[in-house]
Amino acid sequence: MPKKTTEHLLLPLFRKFINEVKKGKHLQKNGKKIKSASIRNYGYLELLLQKFSVEKQFDIRVKITTQLTQKQFEDEKKYWKDFYLSFTGYLYDDLGHHDNYVGRMIKLLRSFFNYLINEKGMSIGFFHRKFYIPSEEVDIVVISPERLNLLVHSKELEDRLDQELKKVKDVFVFGCAVALRYSDLMALKKENVETINNRVYIKVQSKKTQAYTRVKLPEYAIGILKKYSKLYTNRILPEFNKVYMNKKIKVIMETYGFDEPISRTRQKRGIPEPMYKDAKTKRTYRFCDAVTTHTMRRSAITTMLSLGMNEQMVRQISGHASGSKEFYRYVAFAQTYIDTEIDMVHEKLNSKRFELEAKI
Repeated sequence: MPKKTTEHLLLPLFRKFINEVKKGKHLQKNGKKIKSASIRNYGYLELLLQKFSVEKQFDIRVKITTQLTQKQFEDEKKYWKDFYLSFTGYLYDDLGHHDNYVGRMIKLLRSFFNYLINEKGMSIGFFHRKFYIPSEEVDIVVISPERLNLLVHSKELEDRLDQELKKVKDVFVFGCAVALRYSDLMALKKENVETINNRVYIKVQSKKTQAYTRVKLPEYAIGILKKYSKLYTNRILPEFNKVYMNKKIKVIMETYGFDEPISRTRQKRGIPEPMYKDAKTKRTYRFCDAVTTHTMRRSAITTMLSLGMNEQMVRQISGHASGSKEFYRYVAFAQTYIDTEIDMVHEKLNSKRFELEAKI
């Protein structure tokens, strides 16, 4: 009778796992197919593991643990502890990644180990449960209602933009009204526009969450739709890839004078590190440098919250789950904005009191 294999190379198993994910043989817990973005991330993780194994000369394998002695079991536990420290060290120190990215890769790796145990019946132990998943709260950059108002209504500033930048600005402003993810925004078709009782809505199903969203459009967003209604057969907005859009948004923000210095930090191993636009000269970021396509969705959500919309209604529009940690970061950020505005009101009230006392 042939002897059972007690050790397997990890990377061939990982490739088989990715193939099963692509074919829909391995599904999410809810029975749905794993999304293409997650499949791409598994591909990135495979490449990282390959590079790590070669550059650090670390043979990555899994071992069947059912017949291990106590000493062999302890050795195996140490092996996986060493792997975790070496691999995360490679991601942090050699590649310069931060907590969020490292955490995402480790989370995917843990999912792979669960697949080997639960779906392939491989008794490889539960050492992966000790793989800590780091996370961080990345700075939220949003366009304030005052700045959004300038983007919408200032003809003088808009005249400084060429025709291409005006199109980018229209897409950005529209995105700040509807709170959609950029992929969903660029996928909008004329069939997503609904008119009910003279009110215009965008109705869309999110690619990421499959949640349906219906958002009533303000007048300025309706004006943008009308501007492009005859230019495209089915699309409702100009189409730009994300890299191009991110580049041009920064130009627009700088043109509008949104260029004050801001401090930015990212975390490695839970320790905040200052971020610089130019690390050599330690030149800080400006507000315009930090604005991206993500800013549209964040700005829409924060504006709704800061101007008093009920949290549950905002969640319904944004598609966030009721317990979403990400969503409550917006709530906290909006509360800070509200507090600042209230402080300004109080300051004005105090100055009026002092003026009155001076007259008396």
